[in-house]
Amino acid sequence: MGFSVIHILSENSGKKTEFKIVDTSSMLASKIMAGLQFSRVRTQFIALAILLSLTLGFVGCGEDDNELTVYSSRTSSLVQPLLEQYAADTGTNINVKYASTASIVATLLEEGSNARPDVVYLADPAGWALLSEEKFLSELPDNLLNKVDKRFRSTEGEWVGLSGRSKVVVYNTETIDPNTDLPQSIMDFTDPKWKGRIGWAPTHGEWQITPMAIRIEKGEEAARSWLEGVKANQPRVYPNLISIVYAAGQGEIDVGFVNHYYVPRFVKEEGPDFGARNHYLGKGDPGAVIDVAAVGIIKSTENQDTAERFVEYMLSSEAQTYFAEQTHEYPLSAGVRPSGDLPPLDSLDPPDINPAELSQLQATLKMLRDADIIP
Repeated sequence: MGFSVIHILSENSGKKTEFKIVDTSSMLASKIMAGLQFSRVRTQFIALAILLSLTLGFVGCGEDDNELTVYSSRTSSLVQPLLEQYAADTGTNINVKYASTASIVATLLEEGSNARPDVVYLADPAGWALLSEEKFLSELPDNLLNKVDKRFRSTEGEWVGLSGRSKVVVYNTETIDPNTDLPQSIMDFTDPKWKGRIGWAPTHGEWQITPMAIRIEKGEEAARSWLEGVKANQPRVYPNLISIVYAAGQGEIDVGFVNHYYVPRFVKEEGPDFGARNHYLGKGDPGAVIDVAAVGIIKSTENQDTAERFVEYMLSSEAQTYFAEQTHEYPLSAGVRPSGDLPPLDSLDPPDINPAELSQLQATLKMLRDADIIP
């Protein structure tokens, strides 16, 4: 498994910027992901990490004041343009390694105190608990933390959210009237009237946040009952969330449980006639949980000042506007408003769940397996 290298020439500084993009083995990463938050599996986890790091082909980078190494589990197509702009604006040589959250955490565990990145940029909350437990993260300065609401940052000050994603119910506009047909709680989709009308992606990590949030808010028995009830309604199975949104737009399904930002992307690409829209749940419903993409600085970095300037840039109005307009996420800093017709972030009514709590993956996977929903 190799990596490709992209060189970018900064017009401002004339310096060459290097992006190293790493391909990863999702199958091996998924096996590791199940143990992310459990210290008792640390020995096995590190053993797998050694194998995984060889598979990934992570490479070392030199340290200097004008170079930054970032391990990112965000999709390169989503964030690479922004990172390229950062490099061009600052003249920083930025080395970006793209991999899954599980793969990144595994590599860091194997590297230990010799961890090579300066910054970790994770797409989901699954990895932060273990990185914090293993003392990999430095405490961010208050001037950076205070740019973001307490709901969307580490209670220990070790990471800060950059952009947010709200869980929503996507629906087909031809078959569903959102004012009369849709319930106000995710829990009500166990009603038999939804039989054959739902799409879900139970093997997909982002989808699994929904039953995880139900478990956190309402308890394990309620979460198991919800999974069994939706399963009894014979939902169509999809590999990921974007497939659910496409299926809703095509009329294959009436509803599905997804992140909010897919519909705006489809509407932008296909026009206002795209046949699906979002329904936002409220009143603290677990189906309205918000999770974040966040960034933290590795304690062993020799480029602390450069790393902090990177975090500051990602919280700037320029970067936050990028998230609003290009990825259609919720910007979490700089007073930037979401794009298009998205409701304001402060108008949403999610459950009181800190993103750090959304790392309880093992228990969620066990519920899914016990219900014979995933292998």
